Amino acid sequence: MDVNSHAEELASDLGVDKEEVKADLENLLEYSVPIDEAKQSVRRKHGGGGGGSTPTPDAVDVGDITTDNDGVTVTVKVLTQGTRTIRYQGDDLTIREGAVADETGVIAYTAWQDFGFEPGDSLTIGNAGVREWEGAPELNLNDSTTVAIADEPVEVDPEVGGDRNLVDIAAGDRGRNVEVRVLEVDEKTISGRDGETDILEGVVGDATAKLPFTDWQPRAELEPGADLRIEDVYVREFRGVPSLNLTEFSTVTPLPDPVEVAEDAPRLSVGEAVGSGGMFDVEVVGNVLEIRDGSGLIERCPECGRVVQNGQCRSHGDVDGEDDLRVKAILDDGTDTVTVVLDDEMTAEVYGGGLEDALDAAKEAMDKEVVAETIADSLVGRAYRVRGNLSVDDYGANLDASEFELADDDPADAARAALAEVGE
Repeated sequence: MDVNSHAEELASDLGVDKEEVKADLENLLEYSVPIDEAKQSVRRKHGGGGGGSTPTPDAVDVGDITTDNDGVTVTVKVLTQGTRTIRYQGDDLTIREGAVADETGVIAYTAWQDFGFEPGDSLTIGNAGVREWEGAPELNLNDSTTVAIADEPVEVDPEVGGDRNLVDIAAGDRGRNVEVRVLEVDEKTISGRDGETDILEGVVGDATAKLPFTDWQPRAELEPGADLRIEDVYVREFRGVPSLNLTEFSTVTPLPDPVEVAEDAPRLSVGEAVGSGGMFDVEVVGNVLEIRDGSGLIERCPECGRVVQNGQCRSHGDVDGEDDLRVKAILDDGTDTVTVVLDDEMTAEVYGGGLEDALDAAKEAMDKEVVAETIADSLVGRAYRVRGNLSVDDYGANLDASEFELADDDPADAARAALAEVGE
């Protein structure tokens, strides 16, 4: 993006110093303000109003839009729309956001004012800004954007509307509607930008999956066992998995019939699970290849619970660590690997003794590693069924286990059987 040329154009239009305009633009761009909005803000600051001399861009297909575009005109169908309030340059602003599509693709949008359109509308959107959001281009509809009903209906393959099953929910979704049963609810008080705030956190489920949720406007309807239709939620990533977020614009309606909730987690190959980018409740089967460093008898920071190494906590420096048990096991099913993390109770079960037993063994051997070695002798080379919450980030894939047991179906045996059949 050539800020210099934008500054020169604005300075010429407004009759002010170019360097001052350039500094204003760069300051706004540092806060990820889209270039069109930044230019309009600078115009208003210098008394230039909301207009501009930039002509309406030529029409483009959605599939051709990149973050190199400064502004575009598109003819699209509105797929979804959600509403929420964000803090922007110190002010609370209500935005509309969702996705639009044409026959070439789908693109997210944020509208900084209410243009009056709804899902299913076919529109021609003129002079929409483009910025990067979640690693992809996003349309930004601001006060220099025009919105009009398209001359002809736009036909698209993607589904119109926000209704989704939980298994199809992904981080970054906006304007989604779900029908779920509330499984868990906790009341919490957090410290936010406006002081202490009461929220609800918990878990909801349907026949396809379970997901965590946060209600930022605590509602009495959200209680364990309630069957609800929840409309207009947005989805954030929380600890590597999608999390539903209810705002003041979300609606919660009791359902007349019970929602079926899956008792079992979906079983996927490790490759499929890791490829999903994170799942709240998933089951995999694989062979334990090795026990990673940091397993067995460990120490945790008494302040934050992080693992302490050489008496040092990453957040609190020198601390007197508290003894604990943990396993980090590498699980492989031939499609990919994942690090399975067992808490103290599961670790005690596979070790065959609790924390005191582990401390006694380490004292007798004068080596803490003896605990991890005993666990490795028990686990490595055997097949296990693991259920839990999967997070995937730049450091790899981790599955925090809620269930860990010997598998009835050993992937290695299955592979050997398949090869034998091929050989015949």
